[in-house]
Amino acid sequence: MHRTITVFAASADHLAPIYMDSAWRLGTLLAAQERVLVFGGGKTGLMGAVADGALAAGGEVIGIINDGLNLPNLAHSNLTRVEVLPDIHQRQARMSELADAFIVLPGGFGTMAEALEALTWAQIGLHQKAVGFLNINGYYDPLISMLARAAAENFIFPEHSQLYTVAAEPAELLRLLDGHLQPENMSRWLERP
Repeated sequence: MHRTITVFAASADHLAPIYMDSAWRLGTLLAAQERVLVFGGGKTGLMGAVADGALAAGGEVIGIINDGLNLPNLAHSNLTRVEVLPDIHQRQARMSELADAFIVLPGGFGTMAEALEALTWAQIGLHQKAVGFLNINGYYDPLISMLARAAAENFIFPEHSQLYTVAAEPAELLRLLDGHLQPENMSRWLERP
């Protein structure tokens, strides 16, 4: 079982209840399974929902936030631990360092950049951690289709398509992440003649 899960998630306001409820359920499930939640330290949007769910269920929650976002209207104030780093790049590196696996909730530019960075780092061998998309309400269907097209047109090696998993429900996604096996031939694209 992956003990520490880094979650990438939207900080946007006015999100549909289906997204907020699923994020909350993920947080409560992480706590119930005695997993540690690492996230971006925000109190708004899905970030706040997943953290609040974990905290309400007695879970351990670690916020990693960069100095520019550590503002009273954005930063969660009731976490188990908060680390404030100078910039977004150090924040991302620290979130990756703490993770045993990654979960990507719906989100915008930042969330998608975090997800693709985690996949890129796996692709080039910086880590061997599972990456899972919690595909609430089919939110990530277009991205998953794009990744499949990239593989079909040889922009991504076939084994790289095995670096991520997708599920619509938190419990199923955690089960899949726990069973994730690192693809074989991961260095093939580096060693090609």
